[in-house]
Amino acid sequence: MAQTPENKAAWLSGSKVTPLEVGPAPYTQPGPHQIVVKNSALGINSVDWAKQLLGEGLLGHISYPFILGEDVAGTVVEVGEGVERFRVGDRVLAAAAAISLNTSLEGGFQLYTVIREWLAAPLPESITFEQASVIPLAVFTASHGLFDAGYLGLDLPTVPAPPSSADKHAVIITGGSSAVGSTAIQLAVSAGYEVVSTASPKNFDYVKKLGATHVFDYNSGTVIDDISAAVKGLHLAGGYSIGDGSIDLLAAVLAKHEGPSTHKVIALAGGQPGGGSIDPSVQVKFILLGPDAAGPDSVASKIYKNYLPEALANEQFVPAPEAIVVGKGLEKIQEAFGIHMQGVSAKKIVVSL
Repeated sequence: MAQTPENKAAWLSGSKVTPLEVGPAPYTQPGPHQIVVKNSALGINSVDWAKQLLGEGLLGHISYPFILGEDVAGTVVEVGEGVERFRVGDRVLAAAAAISLNTSLEGGFQLYTVIREWLAAPLPESITFEQASVIPLAVFTASHGLFDAGYLGLDLPTVPAPPSSADKHAVIITGGSSAVGSTAIQLAVSAGYEVVSTASPKNFDYVKKLGATHVFDYNSGTVIDDISAAVKGLHLAGGYSIGDGSIDLLAAVLAKHEGPSTHKVIALAGGQPGGGSIDPSVQVKFILLGPDAAGPDSVASKIYKNYLPEALANEQFVPAPEAIVVGKGLEKIQEAFGIHMQGVSAKKIVVSL
């Protein structure tokens, strides 16, 4: 680039420091297989405000000052050596990998972010930057838990999705109206799995529209029996846990499943146990998004390179949930944290730039 742009960031300057400090940040040129994205919209995730709130109690490996932020959508302004998938001027959505790699260069909460090209996907003109910014971390988290061999190890999604067969395989994804749940459902359906999910009744239609075959009220006293009946006789490929109490629910269903096969593994994206005992035959694996999860050979990279571009273009995969834009500018991120902390349902908090 002829002239280095002036960059700014919303810095977490130290442990538990509030508010984020908006100020200058270095503009970093891309290395091999990296791109620089001028951000137009940023998604807010619970890990962002939780890190600020809890300090060393969460992500203790992170060094200060630090730039948080995982969801970005914007325009490519520079490409590094070996980049073949993108050119300057391309619209993209991307997962910023700062937390996985402990490097603020790759934090989302700044004007310009260095992105690994395999964690980005081209963005069709029909999708706004704000809509796109709900996708990146959700894809990263959902794909790692669903498809990595260390977790559920499902078959990868395809475009178009595999044709249905008589030998049905199912997966249970709780918290279907959340950002990660909305993404996980679409990915699992695109991989040929029947999805059973949970949500509040007001979100049943929304979750079914994303592709879930059955949706049950997680507060219902019969939810375990209802889900067990829905998956009876099917190959059960495991559970993907989002939301408090969902570990206990999934473990109960997996432990007593009546079908040809049962993969007794729960991939845990978030939520506290309900306090009951969990059958020892069921494994619970917390989804860790470390350096390997962000690597060029990761399952996330396969989704970003081989699935998302075409799936977004033909609307087999759609941005979900709805983006709620709370304001414009890096200065609005702290306010967005506060709104997100109060809880959202079938919505994603977004800041425009």
